[in-house]
Amino acid sequence: MNAKCFALVTTALFGAPAFADDISYTVDGKALTGYWAAAEDPKGLVLIVHDWDGLTDYERKRADMLAEMGYDAFALDMFGDDTPVETVDHRQAATGALYEDRERMRALMQAGAEQARTQSDASAMVVIGYCFGGAATLEMARSDLAEEARGYATFHGGLSTPEGQSWDGDEPPLLVLHGGADTSITLEDVAGFASELEDAGNTYTAQIYSNAPHAFTVFGSDRYDARADSQSWEAFSAFLADRTSE
Repeated sequence: MNAKCFALVTTALFGAPAFADDISYTVDGKALTGYWAAAEDPKGLVLIVHDWDGLTDYERKRADMLAEMGYDAFALDMFGDDTPVETVDHRQAATGALYEDRERMRALMQAGAEQARTQSDASAMVVIGYCFGGAATLEMARSDLAEEARGYATFHGGLSTPEGQSWDGDEPPLLVLHGGADTSITLEDVAGFASELEDAGNTYTAQIYSNAPHAFTVFGSDRYDARADSQSWEAFSAFLADRTSE
């Protein structure tokens, strides 16, 4: 199935949420804009962390899909309204600033979680992230915010653990969804991460999709892989249902 066909299928399956709108909020005086999509009778809540190009229609589409599946969804903002993301240099600067300031990264994750909780009555939350957002998702999972969510999932996300941090084995379950042909985060990186979690005693699942490149879930891009996207979304959906049914 090509990208255009898959997009048409998802549009048919996931029409529109019960309610959706941008949400403005601030962190330390900095203006941010998230996106809220509500389910009619939510089974749970999903916090979505965007890629290095900021919160775009891609994350909004994923939030809408989740709302149609019966989950409230909030796509948070990690950069702020005045952060440029038009070029590769802009994106490297925006993400690099947060990689260098993990305290700030955690504060933004916490603020996003608080906004999601404010909007939703659902008690069970799962956090997901794409690429850079995957790294931020794992940052939250390693932090004292870990128990805010019942599970954490990354799609082609960064997996390295920063110097001075570690996994203690008590974090909620983790789901890693990764492309076998990813040259940005390699299979060696996945294996190293799995070994790290094994040593710590974490509960985790890692799924590798053969021949899928980095960013394989991005609709319409030259890296989009419909098979890997469909299978990874199915795996995440099962993880989400399991983690929110407890």
